[in-house]
Amino acid sequence: MTTNHASDLYDAVNDWGPSDDFFLRILTSKPGARALDLGCGTGGITLAAAEAGCEVVGIDPDRPSLEAAQAKPGAHRVRWIEGTSSAIPTGASFEVAIMSSNVVQAILEDTELSEMFQDIAVHLVPGGRLAFDTRDPDARGWEAWTKERSHRVVRLPEGEIQHWYQTKNVDEQTGLVDFRAHEVAPDGTESAVPSRIRFRSQDQIRAMLMDAGLSVEDLFGGYNSEPVGQGVGALVVTALGQ
Repeated sequence: MTTNHASDLYDAVNDWGPSDDFFLRILTSKPGARALDLGCGTGGITLAAAEAGCEVVGIDPDRPSLEAAQAKPGAHRVRWIEGTSSAIPTGASFEVAIMSSNVVQAILEDTELSEMFQDIAVHLVPGGRLAFDTRDPDARGWEAWTKERSHRVVRLPEGEIQHWYQTKNVDEQTGLVDFRAHEVAPDGTESAVPSRIRFRSQDQIRAMLMDAGLSVEDLFGGYNSEPVGQGVGALVVTALGQ
């Protein structure tokens, strides 16, 4: 296993797709926009936006992910910051902000997510746009997280590995879902990393945005403006600053 295993695996499993196209369109909707990518991870969308001419700040609390992003071509165009929304530079203002890859589901406490929305709202220019995605609990996406339905073979620098997700526990009342990311290394060693995320309804999301001083612009069920319930099991949200 290499020192960059986690970031290499993330990039291999999360290859570019329709969600990335959506967020890049948002970031580049205004040429040269001042943009914030909160929860930027290994920087795929961040770097694409910078290459397209945006003035981008990428923030993430995970140091290995940031280091992987900073090692990629074009990383010098981005200002990288380790931290959460509280690390947004004082006095910075943005015309657009994104939180992609269902990052809001990693925020388990409502108070923490509310504070994140408030931090973003403070730094958006009037009429500035926030875009993010989160899985729709009504789509019950956790039911697809089984070895039979999520197994794939992934090629990494150390060789081919097997990878899949397995749901362990679901609390539909709170929206908390526990699952494990399984992998089998080239030498046959198997590991399982536990994770917990939270599903929130569109009513919960709308209320939290309103409390943060953001107004919902659009809420779709997919990345091509599909109605909720008719897309890819997502809640794709854009909201405007005041």
